Amino acid sequence: MTDGNTQKNSPVSGPAQGFAGGPVLAIESSCDETACAILSAEGVCLAQKIVSQDGHAEFGGVVPEIAARAHLALLPGLVQATLDAAGMTPQEIGFVAASTGPGLIGGLIVGASFAKGLALSLGKPFVAVNHVEAHALTARLPGLVPDGAAFPYLLLLVSGGHCQCIAVDGVGRYRKLGGTIDDAAGEAFDKVAKMLGLGWPGGPALEKLALAGNPNAIPLPRPLMGRAGCDFSFSGLKTALSQKLAPYGQDPLPHQFAADLAASFQQAVADVVADRITNALHMMPEASLLVAAGGVAANSVLRARLEQVAAGAGLRFAAPPLRLCTDNAVMVGWAALETCREAAALGLPQPEDSTTRPRPRWPLEDMASRFAPLESIA
Repeated sequence: MTDGNTQKNSPVSGPAQGFAGGPVLAIESSCDETACAILSAEGVCLAQKIVSQDGHAEFGGVVPEIAARAHLALLPGLVQATLDAAGMTPQEIGFVAASTGPGLIGGLIVGASFAKGLALSLGKPFVAVNHVEAHALTARLPGLVPDGAAFPYLLLLVSGGHCQCIAVDGVGRYRKLGGTIDDAAGEAFDKVAKMLGLGWPGGPALEKLALAGNPNAIPLPRPLMGRAGCDFSFSGLKTALSQKLAPYGQDPLPHQFAADLAASFQQAVADVVADRITNALHMMPEASLLVAAGGVAANSVLRARLEQVAAGAGLRFAAPPLRLCTDNAVMVGWAALETCREAAALGLPQPEDSTTRPRPRWPLEDMASRFAPLESIA
C-alpha cells in the first residue's frame, strides 16, 4: 500500500459562512482509497492522508470485501496520523463527516460507522456526504478556480463508476442532463487497458502508452456522436477495439500497434465526450463554467479537449488538481462544510445525520430533500 503525501495548510481559503462548529474531520471509503482529511471551517486543508490499496491488482479490479477489510484495518491509524499532522487533538474537531453513498456498501459501512462512532464519543455532530456531490462541489474549494466557481455550472463527472453531465444549480440542487447507457468512461479505460496487457488500474498506464502512439492510426467508432442529447456509450467502442486485437490471439502485441490502439481509443473517447458536452452546454445556456471531476478528469488529452470546447462556447473551464480528481477526503470535508453553510443560510438547523444509513445508490436528485423543511414551510 502506498501512503499519499500529507498536505498541511494547502492554499485553499475563504469562509464557509454560517458554520461555527470548528474544523471538520472527513473520511472517504467508498471504493479502494482509504482517506482522511481535516479542514478548517473556512475550507483550509489542515492535513490529509490517503492510502491507495494495492491488494486488488491481481484480480483485475476492486474486490469489495478486500477493500472493506483494508478500510477497517487502516482507518484508526490513518485518522490518528491525520490528527497528528494537523497538530490537533480529537476534542478540537467541530464535527465529523464521511462518504455515506454511493459506492461499495462494505467500504461505506466501515467508513461511516467509524465516523459515527468517533462523533458519538466526542459528542460532536455527524454529517453524511454524498460521494458524487463531493466530486460535484470540489471545484468550489476556495482558491482552486480563479474568481471562484459560482453557481450555476455544468459538471462532467467521469470516473470508474460514473459518466454524467450534471447541471449544478446550487448546494443540493442538481439536474442530471445525461449519462452513460452502459460502461462508465473509467470502466472502459480499465477494460481496454486489460486487453492491451497493461494491468489494473489501467487508465494511467493506457495514457502513458498512448504517448508513443498515433491517435489517427486505427479507425474506431464514436458511439452516439452527432446525436441529440448528452448520453454516453462506450461498450461498442470497447468491442470494436477488441476486434482489432483478434488476429493476434494470445500472441504478444507489437509495441507500436498497442501504442497506436491506446492513442486511437483515447482520442475516440475525447471526441465523444467533446460532442456530448457541446450538446449539454446547449441544454444549459445559463452556465458560465464547465467543470470536470472524477478520476478520468486527470487524463491530459481529455482535459485539453474539454478546455477547447469551453473556450469555443465562451466559457471558463476548471478541473481539480490531479490529487483531488481521484477519491479523497478533502472533497468530503468540503461538501460537508457547503451543506452546513447552506443550512445556515436557509435558517435550518445544522445537519446531524447519525441515523443516516450507508447506501450503494444515492441519486444526486435526492439531495434537495436535505433542505426540504424550509421549502415545506414556504
